[in-house]
Amino acid sequence: MLPVAARWIRSFLLLFSLLLVRPALAGDCAIASAHPLATRAGCEILQQGGNAFDAAVAVSAALAVVEPYASGLGGGGFYLLHRAADEFEVFIDARETAPARATSEFYLNENGEPRHRASLDGASAAAIPGTPAAIDWIATRYGTLPLERLLAPAIALAEQGFPVDSRYLWAIGYRETLLKSSPGASVFLDNGTRPQAGYMVKQPQLAKTLRTIARSGRDGFYRGRLARELVEAVAAGGGVWNLDDLAGYRLVEREPFRIRFRGARISTAPLPSSGGLVMAQALHILESLPLENMDDTRRAHFVAEAMRRGYNDRARYMGDADFVAVPVEKLASREYALSRGATISPDRATPSSELPDVAEPLVEGRDTTHFSIVDVAGNRVAATLSVNIPFGAGFVAGDTGVLLNNHMNDFSLAVAAPNVYQLVGNHANAIEPGKRPLSSMSPTFISDERGVLVLGTPGGSRIISMVLLGILDYMLNPQVNLERIVGAPRYHHQYLPDRIQIESEGFSESWIAALRAKGHAVESAGRRWGNMQVVFWDAATARARPESDPRGRAGVLF
Repeated sequence: MLPVAARWIRSFLLLFSLLLVRPALAGDCAIASAHPLATRAGCEILQQGGNAFDAAVAVSAALAVVEPYASGLGGGGFYLLHRAADEFEVFIDARETAPARATSEFYLNENGEPRHRASLDGASAAAIPGTPAAIDWIATRYGTLPLERLLAPAIALAEQGFPVDSRYLWAIGYRETLLKSSPGASVFLDNGTRPQAGYMVKQPQLAKTLRTIARSGRDGFYRGRLARELVEAVAAGGGVWNLDDLAGYRLVEREPFRIRFRGARISTAPLPSSGGLVMAQALHILESLPLENMDDTRRAHFVAEAMRRGYNDRARYMGDADFVAVPVEKLASREYALSRGATISPDRATPSSELPDVAEPLVEGRDTTHFSIVDVAGNRVAATLSVNIPFGAGFVAGDTGVLLNNHMNDFSLAVAAPNVYQLVGNHANAIEPGKRPLSSMSPTFISDERGVLVLGTPGGSRIISMVLLGILDYMLNPQVNLERIVGAPRYHHQYLPDRIQIESEGFSESWIAALRAKGHAVESAGRRWGNMQVVFWDAATARARPESDPRGRAGVLF
């Protein structure tokens, strides 16, 4: 066995060398992901002759190992796919679903108030995962290489370990108490304590589970021995899963949500993501405004007001459209957006209290990860995956190595009751068996005469505003500047709380004062947020270039 100092030096050198390959290795490997080891896994698959969809499976599995705080087999997500040969596009909905025995009452106390910890910590917080189904589905229907080869990099990482970095350490600090109290989560700690930078995390149980999926596909996870162990562990932890919940899980192929904005074609996430509808309303409001000729504060005022209205309708109308009637056609229409935009004053912020209340009856029937891929044939993938807040439920199911999500908190536990991201909602997003909770994840393609931008980000409720700001940067500037798109300072308005939230860096006192003069409450989050991953395919050169958010390298998670 190597001495401690030698092991530490080896881990440091490995970590340092990996940072040099972010966001992609070299040559024709256009992959931007949140972790260099996941990027490397995808590049290896491309170099072995796989396509972008094969690489997406490899990256997803690798992220499940090296970013346990952000995604994993116990979580879910959305994949936006474009097949170059026939221009086919599809949205893969692998969002988690509520167990059959889950009810709103289960998460309320005797006074009808939300028991938020029950939807955040431990087995009761976990919805039925969708990532294993997505891995198998994409590999089988869109990939070219066998699943065993696609999962080999992730299996090696789980068995041999990976060195922890600043993002991992930040996440541990955020959930350290919970992880210390959960026996199965000890794998993420160093003898029960927070590890130091460079510590090698090994996950042999997760490697075994990945091997089972590699051999048996989705049935290796959702049926048989592994499914029984998952259900037994969740039951012992106070959760309500049963075998039928797992066996009955189905991902859904949906038509991407499409937006036309100033000549560009935008493909993004449909329900149960609120991203497409919120961005459609905001972009339609902003489309006719001379944004290019405005100063930064005037432009930010209009963007914040557009966000306010889009998020207001998110709270009022949106949920899983397979369960509730959402007026999609109305919310997506330019006419409706213009009527909403007509209420915006150029000189005064609209108090959110003046917008329709969340509890009004409807009149019509932390953390997360993202990666972007473009291959040499022009196939592309934008994928946003999540276990919700860092380390999800903080609960590892038995000896499976599977860290479970806490996406039950994404449902509206009570009308207008805020979740962990301060988002509110009503019965449209209430818990029902088999229902998918409303999401903000918004993997997106933007196509115009200059090329194609593939983008997305983690960030909870701020995902939509970050993607919206990325779209506006791309569209309002004739020269595509990827570094600026992923690195520009960010602001956010989500209707409630009624404030513009800003990052701790990048905004001057005069910018803040100008918006406050219009009546906006402007508050610093005290930190930066997001971890945007983009790839731009340049039509002029027929080459693709990836770029990663500098925040990710600084330890920012969401």
